Amino acid sequence: MMKAIYTKYKREILVFLATVILGVVFTALNPNFLMWRTMLTIFQQMVLNGLLAVGIMFAILTGGIDLSIGCTFAIVGIAVANCCVKGMNPFLAILVGLFVGVVLGVFNGFLVTNLKLQPFIATLGTMSLYRGIAYVVTGGAPVTNVPDSFRNIFNGQLPGGIRYYVIVMIVVFVIAHVILSKTRTGDYLYAVGGNEEAAKLSGVNVIKTKYIAYIVSGACTAVAGLVMLASLGSAEATAGIGYETNAIAAAAIGGTSMAGGRGTALGTFFGALLLAVLKVGMVVINVDSFWQYVVTGLIIIVASYFEFMKGDIAAFTARHKKA
Repeated sequence: MMKAIYTKYKREILVFLATVILGVVFTALNPNFLMWRTMLTIFQQMVLNGLLAVGIMFAILTGGIDLSIGCTFAIVGIAVANCCVKGMNPFLAILVGLFVGVVLGVFNGFLVTNLKLQPFIATLGTMSLYRGIAYVVTGGAPVTNVPDSFRNIFNGQLPGGIRYYVIVMIVVFVIAHVILSKTRTGDYLYAVGGNEEAAKLSGVNVIKTKYIAYIVSGACTAVAGLVMLASLGSAEATAGIGYETNAIAAAAIGGTSMAGGRGTALGTFFGALLLAVLKVGMVVINVDSFWQYVVTGLIIIVASYFEFMKGDIAAFTARHKKA
């Protein structure tokens, strides 16, 4: 039983153990790392990246990518902020934000599937397009004074200081896990990413499946945008710049193959957690924040290398068995 679980979730377990070891190192360097306040900070730090990572993971699973998530993040925040400032019911404003995220995801899906553009090129284009729209709508000025009636929906606290948006993130990850492991849609996502032609010959609707991947990416990004707006109380066109890097890093660290066809919500969760522990830990031990970029880049390279080696070993094993 335990062996079967380890075999199935080997990558996730290893990432979790790496996170624990990292925590032990930071605790040894500064015992304050184990304080409850620090633990809360870690979970709060991972929320935005976690939500973005689980969304982009769906696109990556199909063999694609979504470089526009940072810009979608900004547009959703601006749209919802304007709605709230103008007196719209906060729950209706949330629906507007989700709708905007889904529409932008649908457009990405249209470019990738119907126009048959490479996902990297398509979402590189929409990254610039969406950012431009954000600047045009706001004129470069932030949208401020978002009412507390909206902010408290995500920014309220449970006993112990846990913010509501942490619970929201966990719920999103659970839904993603259920979709990927318990539904036919999840099977199709893996199939398309693993071998698109074989999936098509097996009767999988590849176009629909890719649309779903980009819609989920847009929806998760929208939730992240809502959380950001609730936390800051304002939105601006520059929000989310560079966020796609950390999201891709979290997915890659968690075992999502950049070639598609492999990855889990649990792995992405632990990947985002590891990055949050790293970020907060470096602050606790007074390491210059600029080094976070260096370490994050190195982690992406190492994680990608192990994924590459894993693929090579699997291919070698398959060839050896045939021989």
